[in-house]
Amino acid sequence: MSASTQPIIRRPAVSGLALICAAQFVLQLDFSIVNVALPTIQKELGFAAADLQWVVTGYALTFGSLLLLGGRAGDLLGRRRLLVLGLTLFALASLTCGLALSPLMLILSRFVQGAGAAFVSPSALSLLTTTNAEGAARNRALSIWQATTAAGASAGVIAGGVLTQYLGWRAIFLVNLPIIAVLLLLIPRVIPDDKRTGRQRIDVLGAALVTVSAAALIYGLSSGQQQGFGSLGTVLALGAAVLLAVVFILVERTTAAPMMPFSYFSSPTHRAAVGAILFMGAVLAAYVYFTSLYMQRVLGESALLTGLSLIPSTATVILTSTFATRRLFDRLGVKRLLLIGLTLMGVGQVWLSFMTSGGSYLVNVLPGLLLTALGIALALPTASIGATTGVDRREQGLAGGLLTASQQIGSAVGLALLATLAAARTEQTGSLAAGYGFSYLVATGIVLIAMVLVATQLNHKACQSELARQHQESVQTRTDALLHKG
Repeated sequence: MSASTQPIIRRPAVSGLALICAAQFVLQLDFSIVNVALPTIQKELGFAAADLQWVVTGYALTFGSLLLLGGRAGDLLGRRRLLVLGLTLFALASLTCGLALSPLMLILSRFVQGAGAAFVSPSALSLLTTTNAEGAARNRALSIWQATTAAGASAGVIAGGVLTQYLGWRAIFLVNLPIIAVLLLLIPRVIPDDKRTGRQRIDVLGAALVTVSAAALIYGLSSGQQQGFGSLGTVLALGAAVLLAVVFILVERTTAAPMMPFSYFSSPTHRAAVGAILFMGAVLAAYVYFTSLYMQRVLGESALLTGLSLIPSTATVILTSTFATRRLFDRLGVKRLLLIGLTLMGVGQVWLSFMTSGGSYLVNVLPGLLLTALGIALALPTASIGATTGVDRREQGLAGGLLTASQQIGSAVGLALLATLAAARTEQTGSLAAGYGFSYLVATGIVLIAMVLVATQLNHKACQSELARQHQESVQTRTDALLHKG
């Protein structure tokens, strides 16, 4: 690359990357922080047992279903603008959550929180990818992003226990306000405003179809866990999700300006990366969920100690993602590093599958957590790099929304499936540990499916050549755009 072309690829200031990752941290923190406080919330607000799950599901429903729309809107309307809008909406909803006087008020506020998060996450990720040059700079930034995601999810479990115990459940929502206030103050000063990428309008029909389809899927999975997958409401919701998804695909193939350009999936690297993220989402959600249940219900540990028990795995993800993954990626490439990471995840799940009623944290839990965390730290940033490399700057928000939506949908589907199977196994054996162990065994199978996908879709030399070609095309596109502007 000539010296004349290099300046057009801007490196963000460290402070800009820190703000982007801080926004993601808040979202992940809020996703997990509420779980520990649910019993207290139920008691103080008078929740019916059947309605309590909507405190969690309401957030997940709007977050997961609006991600693609949020990503596309950021591409068309401006990513920084949508990031600020999403954070403002998230903060207002956090305030009403913290002041909620009834179950309905809290649930509706959680719906709005999820909508704000759906605008923040893809906008933040696309700002990261568009302000970091493809290659070492972007790979490092994506590794830090994934480390932040893991840290926020684990910190939520710990913070939820501490805040609920000492300040009350309302504090788990109100704690967002000072953090977001600082972000809203600094973002306009640190992150440059990005211009609209074109006059193209949002594909309203496509946006409506994909949003309602995703919402029906998440609702159906949640309903299935609560009422059984044979219940009428569950069957109707899941059927509607499939039908609307099919209609969405048909509509998008005939629309001049589609919500989802299917040309993205013409790349084997993109297909394999998004597929791997989908399956990893299932394993990531389940291993934290079932480990927490095992620690509390089988080993008898408190919620606070359960949260603290996740610190070693969180530290493993943060340190490995930040300091090792990028260097290993440069040496090994997408396919090899993905397979190594997935293998470690699989071994970790096998270890956890041997948990017993008379087990211990040090023997039955910690080694499996560390192996799984190490695999996640290697595989998830690598898949993120593969999913965003070579994507046109005008569609980075959509790619970010697709990446996050894949992980969220994988989490929802995987957790619903594994929780159902664990409950059935527990009913058969009368042992909670046996049910949890069986869920990890099934999770191992999910990891194997991801490995087969990566192994069959990707050829190492072809993959590296494609990444290099995509990078060069992306650089040339930006060069041409600058020359045209000049």
